[in-house]
Formats: sequence, C-alpha cells, structure tokens
Amino acid sequence: MPQQSPERSAPTPRLGAVILTMGNRPEELRALLDSVAKQDGDPIETVVVGNGAPLPALPEGVRTVELPENLGIPGGRNVGIEAFGPSGAEVDALLFLDDDGLLPDTGTAELVREAFAADASLGIVSFRIADPDTGETQRRHVPRLRAADPMRSSRVTTFLGGANAVRTRVIAEVGGLPDEFFYAHEETDLAWRALDAGWSIDYRADMVLHHPTTAPSRHAVYHRMVARNRVWLARRNLPALLVPVYLGVWLVLTLARRPSRPALRAWLGGFREGWTKPCGARRPMRWRTVWRLTRLGRPPVI
Repeated sequence: MPQQSPERSAPTPRLGAVILTMGNRPEELRALLDSVAKQDGDPIETVVVGNGAPLPALPEGVRTVELPENLGIPGGRNVGIEAFGPSGAEVDALLFLDDDGLLPDTGTAELVREAFAADASLGIVSFRIADPDTGETQRRHVPRLRAADPMRSSRVTTFLGGANAVRTRVIAEVGGLPDEFFYAHEETDLAWRALDAGWSIDYRADMVLHHPTTAPSRHAVYHRMVARNRVWLARRNLPALLVPVYLGVWLVLTLARRPSRPALRAWLGGFREGWTKPCGARRPMRWRTVWRLTRLGRPPVI
C-alpha cells in the first residue's frame, strides 16, 4: 500500500492537464481549453499534443508538442506526461481530457484536489461522461459491471481514458500507458498495474466531462485493436492460469453479441495478432490483486 508522505498529503495538489488532438476539432479544443482555464483554484498548467498533426492557434501559456507522426492514444498521452518532466513530476496529478470534451462545472478541479488530498491511497479518478444536450451517461462510460446507475460513485477497477485524473506518483511507480496498444484497453492496463501496486481508483459521478454521445465502433480499427489488445492485456498482466480463462470468456461474449461478418473477421484477426505480436514486458499481478479485483466486483476473468 502506498505510504503517506508530506508531499502527497499537501492540501493543494498541483494539477496539470494533457489534451491530445488530431487537429481536426479546433473549435471544440478551444472551448475545452477555456473550460480548463475557468476552473476554480490555482491555474492548471496545460499541454496540447498534436498527434501527427499541426496545432491551431492556442491561448497564450498553453504548452504545445507537435508530433511528426500519430503515436496512438497512449503514445501521445505519454508524450504529454513527459512535457511536465519525468513521469509528470512538475505536478501532483494530471487531468487527461478528450479534445471534444468540456468541463461544464468550474469546481471540478477543486473536487479533484480535495479527493487526492483526502486519500493518500487514491491513485486515479474517473470522471462521469455526460452528453451535453441530453445529460445521458452511456452505460459503457461507467467503469464497472453494475453500471445501471451512473450517478453512484464507487471504487472501481479501471477508468475512462479521456476523462480522468491520475496522480503522477502512480506513473512514476508503475510506468505510463502502454505505447504498443495504440488504441483500446490502455487504461485497464495502467489500472491493473496501479491496483497491483496498492493504489485505489474511484469513479466520481460529481466530476463531469461533457462529451457528445458516440459509438466506439466509429473507429475503423476498433474491432481488430479491441481484440488484439485484449490478448495483450492478459498476456502482460494476468497470472498464467487466468490468461486462457479471461480470453475464453471474452471470445464467448463476443460471439454471443452476434457481430457482423466483417466485424467478426476483424476481431478474429486481431485476436490472432495478439498471440503472434510482441506486447511489451510481462509483469503478472499478484494473486492478492486478483482477489482485490474480485472483491471490487470485477474479477479479471471478465
């Protein structure tokens, strides 16, 4: 379990923000930056990473990084982390926000600061994503199996990639997001490593990011990368005994959802790729972490 330290129990944790963009939503990006700038409390240092795309004109004081190629979501966010020094050391926690999102409440940053200051074991906070027009929170945006009530905050076992805050001490201890994944499941990979190191993760319904309702399958690579990265997630993090159980369950669930023929073909291709391509270092979690995930309602077999 992480130990209390004077630095981490500071009453006003320093916050930074990492925003990844492909350069194709300049108006939404500007609105998001304005909402970050309007947050109560100390100013939030912000970096915008152009992931293989040039950046539009941005407000004065915003840090910028333009990458010559698209490194994927985890790779781009890792670059944003390092813009705040090694493992983001210049700040105590980093907000990771989608470039078409918006913080509707000016008190969100203060809630984040209070949460980290009050609980030294809290490593990651997952925000509630709500549609700006309907207020609806999609079931897939509640990071737990019992997702019927998005207004209920709770301890969870994963978090939402573009609407969260991560204590930089977590990144320093367990590493950043897995560059190899490019897209899909990179948050769960980091979450499992953080939980195995003794950190906790909270889903907070009162910390809201506005984001239009979308379907993940809008991405052309969705089915292939979801399957490939599911295999990589298991190969990297699970005890050997659980790897075939976890992947067998997901194979059955995928078939039960009756995907279209092209989607199933892409999924099976990704599943095969997950076994044949290198996925980075293997660091299986301890069995007590398996039990902890189970007690939190999400055993690592589903």
